[in-house]
Amino acid sequence: MFEKGNKILQDQPFSRLLGTELTELSLGKAELSLRISNKLTQNYGFVHGGVLSYLADNCITFAAATVFDKCITSEYKISYVRPAIGKLLIARSTVLSSGRKQATCECKVYSVNEEGEKLVAAALGTISNMNYP
Repeated sequence: MFEKGNKILQDQPFSRLLGTELTELSLGKAELSLRISNKLTQNYGFVHGGVLSYLADNCITFAAATVFDKCITSEYKISYVRPAIGKLLIARSTVLSSGRKQATCECKVYSVNEEGEKLVAAALGTISNMNYP
């Protein structure tokens, strides 16, 4: 499962551009990480919200892909909890519920620095099964 997920991540040009890494993939769960660099920040030095949103969306879809072979985000909502600063971002997603057509997943995004992990964003999304007629 992990090898297939890693191949899919490497086939995503935007994920390669950012340097996203798949760090966990198991039934109903996914974890992605991304090193923070100045290129990912906005004018105040915080990681841009678009980067956090991308990471949450992608992680939610990876978690859902463990219950559906082929899937796509239908909708999601993200709440930014605090500015993201540090050395690394970690997104952890879990499938909360799944049926034949769709899954509901949550994702928490953390920034990591010398003091440990801090929650910076939380997302909830609906993922559609593309193999369902």
